[in-house]
Amino acid sequence: MKIMFMGTPEISATCLRTLIAEGENVIAVVTGVDKPRGRGNVMTPTPTKSLALEHGIPVYTPKTLRDGEFDKVLKEIDPELIVVVAYGKILPESVINYPKYGCINVHVSLLPKYRGAAPMQRAIMEGEKATGVTIMHMDVGLDTGDIISQVEFPIFDDDTFETIHDESAEIGSDLLVRTIRDIEAGTAVRIKQDDSLACYAAKIEKEDARVDFTLPAHVLSCRIRGTTPIPGAFCFKDGKMLKLFKPSVTRGSGKPGEVIDIDPKGEGSFTVACGEGALLIRGVIPEGKGRMTAGDYIRGRKISKGDILE
Repeated sequence: MKIMFMGTPEISATCLRTLIAEGENVIAVVTGVDKPRGRGNVMTPTPTKSLALEHGIPVYTPKTLRDGEFDKVLKEIDPELIVVVAYGKILPESVINYPKYGCINVHVSLLPKYRGAAPMQRAIMEGEKATGVTIMHMDVGLDTGDIISQVEFPIFDDDTFETIHDESAEIGSDLLVRTIRDIEAGTAVRIKQDDSLACYAAKIEKEDARVDFTLPAHVLSCRIRGTTPIPGAFCFKDGKMLKLFKPSVTRGSGKPGEVIDIDPKGEGSFTVACGEGALLIRGVIPEGKGRMTAGDYIRGRKISKGDILE
């Protein structure tokens, strides 16, 4: 089966890497344009583009899919199946309807829950106990297509966006291979989504990462973990931004935002009172600094019992 692969970030590269390793016939890759990155603003290809070039796969980086030019590319390549993994652009009907076997999308949630841009982050932030990967046939709606296959896995209390991302990438890439083979064999199913169960996973905005200590500790723990490592949950201490990592819910009371206990030993921790309960924090990024343990932050006399975080 001739496969065109469309994807951009690291999770896309993981899926592409698995397809190549499993001997699938990826004849072209479509990805985002090179962007300036790092302190030197060096033009850098996407992870998916870099991997494709390593394996000699033709790469296309259209700025738009809607001007008709990409339709010419489709006819030239003539894929039988298009696989989409976090490509970053909405596909027009002309692309969705072109391949013999259609377009399939690897979506990192248990559809119909968490349709949209940030399903992994939102699942953690909302306190879900499980998430998963769904592979669906694409249609013109936002993650509304028929489900072909789905795998569920748990979200543990110490999981973050980073850990769920990595697990989703590994599970999703394996599921993708199995699904492609089912499609080719004619054994793949199509299950319509129950729209009444749907919810939307909006893009993460800066204010989503702002820590409001008047909220319950268990709510804040989920929000901090859901934005770790990026964009990073933040509050302010003495007017300067302080990003918080490695939270856990604990007992304690005080004014919301008040540091009610510190432990400078080893990795260390400090405890902050919340609207209900308290949060134990073991990692921070002070404004203008790199990531450090709470112990180093305390030993540097940057935080003390009785301080207020806002």
